[in-house]
Amino acid sequence: MLIDSHCHLDFPDFGAELDAVVGRARQAGVGTMLTIGTKLRAFEGVRKIAERYEDVWCTVGIHPHEAAEEPIDESTALVEHAKHARVVGIGEAGLDYYYEHSPKNDQVRNFRAHIAASRETGLPLIVHARDADDDLCQILTEESGKGAFPGLIHCFSSTAKLARTALDLGMLISISGIVTFKKADELRAIIADVPLDRLLVETDSPYLAPIPHRGKRNEPAFVAHTAATVARLKNVEPERLANATTDNFFRLFAKARRPV
Repeated sequence: MLIDSHCHLDFPDFGAELDAVVGRARQAGVGTMLTIGTKLRAFEGVRKIAERYEDVWCTVGIHPHEAAEEPIDESTALVEHAKHARVVGIGEAGLDYYYEHSPKNDQVRNFRAHIAASRETGLPLIVHARDADDDLCQILTEESGKGAFPGLIHCFSSTAKLARTALDLGMLISISGIVTFKKADELRAIIADVPLDRLLVETDSPYLAPIPHRGKRNEPAFVAHTAATVARLKNVEPERLANATTDNFFRLFAKARRPV
């Protein structure tokens, strides 16, 4: 069994085809999907998808792109939504200085509020990281000093420095289809050194479809291609990689139930 630890099933890219998308994932051996919250104003739609499918769980959070539109100074709203039985994580949240759709100060404020929610609820933090590694390392280290919180770096495509900081803080690293791209040699070198018990795989669908589907709409079934590449990098059989990443997921997202 494989787990797609990060997808966006509420996005309009799937629309009326969602039943078929989930069905194809199941046929491809994907036993669980985690659909990710990016806006509080859209959380109800995310939650309803997790309620609709027994093998789909969800998170609540505000993407850094939305930090100016949805500013939060405290964890209260996140913690309240996280009480729902289908909510198993906090985020995605983090820093994105590549697009900078929201000012850096707004992103940092929201990120710290998400960390506080993770610490308060015990639910893992899903971290978005793009072109902000130094600030992310500093904030994660500072906040860990206030009290531990579980989490992961999602769609990892950053530096070895961020990978090492995250691992030192007990976090996991989640790998997307980027690892299959021809020009991703630096990423593959970093992933080769990440312990197997600290890895997850994801699609980030509908984005970043792995080879051989690059350029098309991504979907949870395609996580199998990413997993196959990671298995080769780690020099393990695909079954072992699947078992390890599945165990890692349910250890981190302890509120989610394994399928029977």
